Amino acid sequence: MDIPAPLAHLLQALEAGDLPAAKAAAAELQRTSSGSTQLAAEVLHELRQPLLGVKAYTQLLSEEIGMRGPLRQMLAQVERMEQIISDFTRLASERPAPQQPVSLVTHVQAAARSFGLNPDSSRVTLQVEAPEDFRIQGNGRLLEQLTLNLLNNARDAVSGPGRVKVVLTREGTSPVMYVADWGPGVPEAVRGHLFEPYVTGSKRGTGLGLAVCKRIAQEHHARLELVPPSVLPDQPPPTTVFRVLFPAPGSLPSAPPVRASTPAPTAPATSRRRMLVVDDEDIIRSVFKDLMGRECEVLEAANAEEALAHLKRGPVDLLVTDKNLPGLSGLELAQRARQLDPGSRVILMTGYPSLVTAQQALELGLLDYLLKPFDDIREVRAKLREALAGATPTRRGLRPGSRRVDVLDDSPASARQLTEALSRLGLEARVLTTAPGEPAAEPPAAVVVSWDFSPAYGRQALELARKLGQGAPFVVLAEYLSQETMLEALRAGASGCLPREMEARELSHELSRILEQAPSP
Repeated sequence: MDIPAPLAHLLQALEAGDLPAAKAAAAELQRTSSGSTQLAAEVLHELRQPLLGVKAYTQLLSEEIGMRGPLRQMLAQVERMEQIISDFTRLASERPAPQQPVSLVTHVQAAARSFGLNPDSSRVTLQVEAPEDFRIQGNGRLLEQLTLNLLNNARDAVSGPGRVKVVLTREGTSPVMYVADWGPGVPEAVRGHLFEPYVTGSKRGTGLGLAVCKRIAQEHHARLELVPPSVLPDQPPPTTVFRVLFPAPGSLPSAPPVRASTPAPTAPATSRRRMLVVDDEDIIRSVFKDLMGRECEVLEAANAEEALAHLKRGPVDLLVTDKNLPGLSGLELAQRARQLDPGSRVILMTGYPSLVTAQQALELGLLDYLLKPFDDIREVRAKLREALAGATPTRRGLRPGSRRVDVLDDSPASARQLTEALSRLGLEARVLTTAPGEPAAEPPAAVVVSWDFSPAYGRQALELARKLGQGAPFVVLAEYLSQETMLEALRAGASGCLPREMEARELSHELSRILEQAPSP
C-alpha cells in the first residue's frame, strides 16, 4: 500500500533524527487529515439532498400501492444511509453540542419509537424498563442517537428473531442505562477495539455506530463500556450488555441549551391556492410539486431573485424557502416578501439548523422551521396544508387601546424584573402566578409567559399564553434558551423568545424591539 506523502516525510524525518523536519511533517499531516475529514463530511452532507428525494418519493409511492416488501426495504436502506451520514458527520465534528437538564426516560422512549419504525426491528422484541424518571444534564437529540445506535447494534447482533432490552436504573446516585441482547456475543478479536471507528463484529454494521456512542457518552461525561451479562438478573442471561453510566445529579455545572424539533398537527386543505417553493436543488422542488400539485398551484424558483420576481407579479398564499440559497438567503427573502406583502405566510427549510436562525425565523413571524432531511414527507404535507388553510402571521405590535401586559410567572424575582422592564416602556404588568380559569373581559396589550418550558409543561404554557392574549402578541421567557423551545414558541405563534435571566434594562430593550414599542425617555 502506498504511504501518503505527509506520512512518508514524517517517517523519513524520524529515521534521520531531524526534529524540526519531523515537526513540520507532523503539522502537514494533521492539516491534510483535517482537510480530508472536513471534505468527506461536506460531501456526505450534500448526499442528503438526493437521499431526501428518494425517501420522499418512496413514501409517496407507498401511499398509492401500499408499503410492500421492496418499498419497505428501499426505505430501510435509505434510512440506513442517512444514519451512516449522521454518524460520520458526528465523528468528524469537533464542536460540543449544547446541553440542558433533560428527561433521560423521555429521550430513551423516543429512541425506542424510532427503532420500532425500522422494518428490520420487527423481528426482535424490544423491552424497556424505566421504573422512574431521571433528570440529567444533556442534549436530548444526542441522547436519542446514543440509545438508537445501541439498539440498532443489538438488533444487528441478533441474526434472526430475538430479544433486546433497555434498563434504566441507578448505581448509587448515578443514573445508568443498560442495553442488552441475546445474540451470539461480541467476538474476542474485536473486544479491545470495539469503540474504534470501522470496527464491527456484525456483517451488517459499518463500525461507526459504537464509535459515535462513545463520542456522545464522553460529551455527557458518561462512561460507556461492555460489562458482564451477570449485571442483569434475567434468565437466561443476555450474551451482550452495554452500560452507560451518567454523572450523579449536581456533580457537573449547568451547560448551554439543546437543539431539537417537534411536528405540528394536520389540517385539510380547503381550496386550491398558490404556493411558491424556493430551493436550488431541482429534486427538492420536484418533491414539493408532486406532493402538493393536486391541492394547489405550485410555483418554483431556484434562488431568491427568481422568487422575488414571482412575488412582484402577484402574491402567493404560502412561501416555502430553503435557508441557504445562492445570493440572498432564505431569511433575507422572507424579509423582502414581508415588505411586498406584510401578510405573507412563510415557512423556512434548512439542513443547517441553529439557535440564531431559529430566533430570526421566530421574530420574523414565520409559520414554521422545517429541518432537512425530512423524517416523513407526509408530515411536511400536513404542515403545508395547515399553512395554506389560513394560519396567519404573528401580530407584530401591542394591541392598541390597552397598556396592560399579563405576565405569567411563578418566580417572584423574575416577575419583579419583568414588572420593572415593562414600566420602563410605560406599560403596566398584571402578574399571574397560577393559570386563570378564563381570560380577562378586557384583553391585554400583550402577554409575557415565563414558566417551565420542559417537555411536560412547555406546550401547555404556550397554549395558555395564546388563550390569554386573545389575539395580542405574546413573548416567551425561558430559563434555558434552546432551539427546541424556540421552535415550540414559533409554532405556537409567539412574537419572540428570550432568556429568563436578564437585567431589567436589557429586558426592556428586547421587549421594546420585539413588540415594536418605542422606549420611554
